Amino acid sequence: MAEVIRISDEQNRLLQLNILELLVEVDRICRKNKIKYSLDGGTLLGAIRHKGFVPWDDDGDVVFTREEYERFYQACKTDLNTELFFLQDYRTDKEYRWGYAKMRLLATEVVRKGHENLKFKNGVCIDIFVNDNVPDNKVLRRLYYWNNVVIRKILYSEMGRTNADSAILRMWYALVYRIIPKDTAFRIRNYWADKCNKKPTSLVSHLLFPYPKKKCRYGMPSECFEEYIDIEFEGMLFKGFKQYDKYLKLLYGNYMELPPIEKRKGQLNPVVFSIKDDTIEEIVERYNAENAKYIE
Repeated sequence: MAEVIRISDEQNRLLQLNILELLVEVDRICRKNKIKYSLDGGTLLGAIRHKGFVPWDDDGDVVFTREEYERFYQACKTDLNTELFFLQDYRTDKEYRWGYAKMRLLATEVVRKGHENLKFKNGVCIDIFVNDNVPDNKVLRRLYYWNNVVIRKILYSEMGRTNADSAILRMWYALVYRIIPKDTAFRIRNYWADKCNKKPTSLVSHLLFPYPKKKCRYGMPSECFEEYIDIEFEGMLFKGFKQYDKYLKLLYGNYMELPPIEKRKGQLNPVVFSIKDDTIEEIVERYNAENAKYIE
């Protein structure tokens, strides 16, 4: 099995600049087409606490509601710079099995440990999460949650058949992989998402990648997704929730407090790592030439 490549601080900063390129492209398309989105997860945390990347972070996150993501998906068909970027979801990459989308930076190659045998397109990426409404009824909410747990396991089966901890689990995942096509899993997910999205609910969630904390296990307040503001990030403006304080407290607790030193590390663990040379000056220049003209 391939060994994990140790990334230096200098390489991690260069990786962050590659990720910043992707964020700038997402922001450009959204601003041009008046599509609502927010920085998410550690990227939103970095914007608020550091006005840029969390120093040790090695990924990027944005989030849309389902309606806004479908607008973004359609806009990418005409507005995405396909010489540099690739919007990856189960509709654009037949081998892709994750329950959320990614934007990939072409001309890069990054493979995480455990992903060596997966066939979908790789490279530097940001995660694009899509939130759907969650039933208000507590029983239906739990059923909906566990329905999505099952779908995640189906989609994970390609990895699980080789990476699961025990031989029995590997055999079980191999069986699931053979008998349940990924398209079936996505059709089930889309059916229930469509039903839940027909009317407003108090919670929304990207249920195929659930929020980690117990207090937001079933989702985040839908009111967080109603208003967006410009937030400074790496010397540029990106979109974020106006109610970012409520969102980040649910996600991280006391988010302004730095974690212990031993937890200040990334999660990438690559076995293949080939990225682009970038400078912050070049990225800011592109942002000012394209994105800034759409800022109201």
